[in-house]
Amino acid sequence: MRKNKIWPPLPFEQAKPTWDTLQLWTQIVGKVRLALTPWQPHSWHATLYVTARGLSTSPIVIDHRIFDIEFDFMAHALNISVSDGSSRTIGLKALSVAAFYAELMGALNKLGIDVTIHDRPNEVADPIPFAEDEVHASYEADHAEQLWQAMLQIDRVLKIFRTGFLGKSSPVHFFWGSFDLAVTRFSGRPAPLHPGGIPNLPDRVTLEAYSHEVSSAGFWPGGGPTDYAAFYSYTYPVPEGFAEQAVRPAAAFYSQEAGEFILPYDAVRTDDDPDATLLEFLTSTYEAAATTAKWDRSALECPIGQPRVVRPL
Repeated sequence: MRKNKIWPPLPFEQAKPTWDTLQLWTQIVGKVRLALTPWQPHSWHATLYVTARGLSTSPIVIDHRIFDIEFDFMAHALNISVSDGSSRTIGLKALSVAAFYAELMGALNKLGIDVTIHDRPNEVADPIPFAEDEVHASYEADHAEQLWQAMLQIDRVLKIFRTGFLGKSSPVHFFWGSFDLAVTRFSGRPAPLHPGGIPNLPDRVTLEAYSHEVSSAGFWPGGGPTDYAAFYSYTYPVPEGFAEQAVRPAAAFYSQEAGEFILPYDAVRTDDDPDATLLEFLTSTYEAAATTAKWDRSALECPIGQPRVVRPL
C-alpha cells in the first residue's frame, strides 16, 4: 500500500533541479497542445490539467483522431494515447531536455502525429533551445511525485473555491510557462492595455491574456521572489489600496517584489485544517481585489457549492 502523502513536504533546494527539468518537459508537451488547438481567450487552450496520476493535455484533435499526453507520476512515464488504439510510452528518468524532446517528437511521428512546435522555452531566463539543452537533466522520482501529490490537494481546493463565483472564471489549470496551478475570476469589465515585458513571451500573448480585469490565485513550487513553495493572489489592473488590505491567515503577506499576496505552502501543509486555511487565503485576497476595484460583488458571487445541492436562487 502506498503511504499517505496528503499535503507532502516540498523541499525547494533539494527538488529544484528536478522541478526545473520538469518545467521544460511540460513546456514541450504543452506546446504540442498549443500548436494543434484553436486559440481560446487568455491562452486557456494551452494548459495542462491535474489528473489522478499526474498532468494531462486533455484530448487534442489531429485530423479525425483524438490523442492525449499524460505525465504519469505514479508509474513515472509519459503516455501518449490515440483514439485509434495506438500508443507510446516514454520512461521518466534522469533524461536531458534534448533527449526528452527527441524521444517525444519521435514517438509522435511514429504515431502519425505531424506537429512542429516553437523550439525555445517561454517565461524563463536565458532559454536554451530544447534540442540543444543538455544542462537540465535531473529527475528524482520522489520530488516529482511529491509535487504532483501537493497539486492533487491544491487542485481540489481551488475547484471548491471556484464554485463560489457566478461570473466568468477560468478552469483550474496548469500553466507550463510559469509552472503554476491557477484559477482566475473576471469582473466582466475590460482592462487597460497590459505593459507586457514577461521574459521570452510575446507581448501580444500577454496583452490578450490580460484584456479584462482579473483576480487570479494559484500555487507554484518556488523561484523568483520566493525560495519556497507558495500560494499567490494578484489582481490586474492593481487598484489603489490593494496591497494594504488585511488578508488571512496571519502567515500571508504582500510581496512588493512579486506584486501579489503570498502564503507559504508550509503554512497550509502544517495547519490543523489545510483546506480551511487555503480557502481563507483565496477568499480574503479575492475580497481585497473585488472591494478595492469596486467589482459588482452582489451580482458575481454565490455560496460555495455543495454536492447534490442546487444553488438557491
